[in-house]
Amino acid sequence: MLKKIPKLLSPELVRVMMEMGHGDELVLADANYPGHSLNSKVLRYDGIGIPDLLDAILELLPLDHYVEHQVAFMAVVEGDPTVPVIWSTYESIIAKHDAEAMIKYEERFDFYNRSKQSYAVVVTGEEALYGNIIIKKGVIKA
Repeated sequence: MLKKIPKLLSPELVRVMMEMGHGDELVLADANYPGHSLNSKVLRYDGIGIPDLLDAILELLPLDHYVEHQVAFMAVVEGDPTVPVIWSTYESIIAKHDAEAMIKYEERFDFYNRSKQSYAVVVTGEEALYGNIIIKKGVIKA
């Protein structure tokens, strides 16, 4: 155990976040996400919801303010009547850690393609529809 590292974060996830460089992306995926077919580096957090995990990650991970959008949500597929209520929860958590963070809504297959290029995918037990999120790592300023 170490001080100040949220207990929810596994040693493997902390290692992945430490390995990531400026501009690398981390996907937090819901339980329905095809993570293993999109990326070779997949961490499993079955049974854990994204809100708690996102909050813990953002305790340590700075967001990238050298780009227009630091965060991406998977957009609702055209014609799908789903209203992703989880988004407001995510927005609150993100604002708590970084009030200037901007969010982009990424079309489903563009989101999948972006996942292929991400540093890692964390597949969670999140059951909320359209609960997928990408966060872009920034820098720690002196």
